[in-house]
Amino acid sequence: MSSSPATVGVIGLGAMGHPMAEHLLAARGALVIHARRPQPQLMAAGASWADTPRELASQVDVLLAMLPDLPQLEELLDGEDGLLAGTGDLLILIGSTSSAPGIRALADRLHTQSDGRVRVVDCPVSGGEDGAQAGTLSIMLGGAEEDAERAAEILTACGRPVHLGPLGAGQVAKACNQLVVSATILALGEATVLAERSGLDLDAMWTLLSGGYAGSRLLDSRREKLVTGDDSPSGMAKYMLKDLRFAADIAEATETSAVLLPTLRHAFDELVAAGLGDRDIAVTRRFVASRDTETH
Repeated sequence: MSSSPATVGVIGLGAMGHPMAEHLLAARGALVIHARRPQPQLMAAGASWADTPRELASQVDVLLAMLPDLPQLEELLDGEDGLLAGTGDLLILIGSTSSAPGIRALADRLHTQSDGRVRVVDCPVSGGEDGAQAGTLSIMLGGAEEDAERAAEILTACGRPVHLGPLGAGQVAKACNQLVVSATILALGEATVLAERSGLDLDAMWTLLSGGYAGSRLLDSRREKLVTGDDSPSGMAKYMLKDLRFAADIAEATETSAVLLPTLRHAFDELVAAGLGDRDIAVTRRFVASRDTETH
């Protein structure tokens, strides 16, 4: 059981948030949740239900928000039933992949609007649904030292949290992560097509190469999908567009003339335009195989 006396809440109980909530509940023995739909599994395990965001904020000291992006969190902040109408101090842990400047702007607004009562730590995660379920996520923290330490103590139940710098640092790290992931999965898809069209045994090849420099956790998690061509959704490819846009914003802000980023953004734009964005990121195999050499 956790040694922290803080009462913790979770909002955003999707593919990532739900298993993270399960780990937090198991570690702490208590958890407050709010969602658009009933959560019978969490309630049966002992979670408490809050009818509104205001009620949720009034009952917790720390709130993990695992929503798609900042606009979804903004929708829950204001109004008589919003999070800001709750009483007491509140530390919001923002787990979405978002804009670093956007995170800082939101934190400034919340600080002003709440007279310093509401503080923010950004904590995007990497490891996908498998990592969320196993409790092995890499959790990238950005924020003030004391707030980040508190966040790390709580989020240890979900994986490995590391404080990387001031507010927004987590989002910069996530953008770097997604740059590597998008480049890797595109290379894996393209290599699979080359090997298949050359008559190689795909399973034998990727089993062999996974033991060398081409090996990675991404290959381990997507090898079967690449070999079989099963790109049924897990981590949907279309989400890379947003992540790569945030990475491009950071490149511009740091005056970095990126080499891969423009190519990756173009590739995933094309992939989504081809109607493949709702498939798993392993759809890069199908995407490369379907491209017309005469028009590219």
